[in-house]
Amino acid sequence: MKTVNHWIGGTTVEGASGNYGPVTDPATGEVTTQVALASAEEVDTAVRVAKEAFLSWGQSSLAARTKVLFAYRALLDANRDAIAELIVAEHGKVHSDALGEVARGLEIVELACGITTQLKGELSTSVSNRVDVAAIRQPLGVVAGITPFNFPAMVPMWMFPLAVACGNTFILKPSEKDPSAANKLAELAAEAGLPAGVLNVVHGDKAAVDALLAHPDVAAVSFVGSTPIARHIHTTASANGKRVQALGGAKNHMLVLPDADLDAAADAAVSAAYGSAGERCMAISAVVAVGAIGDALVEKIRERAEKIKIGPGNDPASEMGPLITAAHRDKVASYVKGAAGQGAEVVLDGTGYTVDGHENGHWIGLSLLDHVRTDSDAYRDEIFGPVLCVLRAETYEEGVALINASPFGNGTAIFTRDGGAARRFQLEIQAGMVGVNVPIPVPVGYHSFGGWKDSLFGDHHIYGNDGIHFYTRGKVVTTRWPDPSEAPDGVDLGFPRNH
Repeated sequence: MKTVNHWIGGTTVEGASGNYGPVTDPATGEVTTQVALASAEEVDTAVRVAKEAFLSWGQSSLAARTKVLFAYRALLDANRDAIAELIVAEHGKVHSDALGEVARGLEIVELACGITTQLKGELSTSVSNRVDVAAIRQPLGVVAGITPFNFPAMVPMWMFPLAVACGNTFILKPSEKDPSAANKLAELAAEAGLPAGVLNVVHGDKAAVDALLAHPDVAAVSFVGSTPIARHIHTTASANGKRVQALGGAKNHMLVLPDADLDAAADAAVSAAYGSAGERCMAISAVVAVGAIGDALVEKIRERAEKIKIGPGNDPASEMGPLITAAHRDKVASYVKGAAGQGAEVVLDGTGYTVDGHENGHWIGLSLLDHVRTDSDAYRDEIFGPVLCVLRAETYEEGVALINASPFGNGTAIFTRDGGAARRFQLEIQAGMVGVNVPIPVPVGYHSFGGWKDSLFGDHHIYGNDGIHFYTRGKVVTTRWPDPSEAPDGVDLGFPRNH
């Protein structure tokens, strides 16, 4: 059986705790790999290595850092398929989704390649007599990232490229459910010339996470995951004096107005709700249909959803793969099975779905629930699976009030032909990312990603300008130099006296 070990100090380091976790192929249900689970002592070793590497990397030139990053970008591009294959094997998403994940991660690497302009400071001259003031930004030191299973390559690349470009060293603790992509990213970084100890990968469970949150030499923690864990990460790390950005869960809504192109809206709802099997924090999980269009919209969604091909991620014909674990599949199914009892109409029931030849895989079909109540479990909870809820509203104002009442505020979208309605929506809606006729408004790499309310804990969004500010701290330097004409007697600098 394959074993995934840690990557510390530029090399593979075998696990020393004696604890290992299973890694399953979601399409077959078979355990194919074991991953080493780090103890607190192993985490401490990684932090010490990163701290030592920071002494030189933190003082390195921007030219030296960008040289590595440009080489890294080229290697990632050349190894897209290899990274995607690891994601398919351990996460289960289809190959095209995995390639898309790598492409979105590459956007942040490209942003990091331009760090020379992003770290330019500010200078004010002659604020007083021969006094200048400069503002600069400097790295924090050792920083850590704790990433989720649903994007095992993209989310780490949202973090460490910018962190190391800013001069920090990095400890990555990826999900133990699909760990191999993280090691591949680290190996390619070493091949690109990243010095040993600048990027380290420590696998583990709660013990490893708690060790990072408490370690006095970890200056900042980035996290993406569920809201309860994000709240815990923020509270615990902040209490230990760390800077924290913790991105939590979501319940993303799509408001469809009566004037919308219903075919375009239905296409968007299907791709946004069921893409990557719904295992993404930016998935549309609730459609709010305004006025009399609800029945027609639901029918169009149903027609499209029934045509989605579900199968193994390595089958080119597959459009959706399995869920990450059998336990998660069963949890997702429970929301569908309980929906009718809480007032919903079950238009499509994906529970009990199997794939011939892969009967033990973590399969579930697409589910569509109509007339969902806001007090039902299917609406209130982040299901994180291929379940789309449809709610009804009589007016635009009612729809906006419904969305704003949600405790989550990650992303949302409106579908309409009316520019005035779209403008009102983008100003009135309480969410961090808004799409206008765009169902999944994930910002490009040079803008920042992040939500509001229970979808974000901390003051900084991830990547973009916020990411650069998160991984650096400001310093203001005030300088006064005497005029050369005032040089001490006997020192001739060639300037006239009494200038």
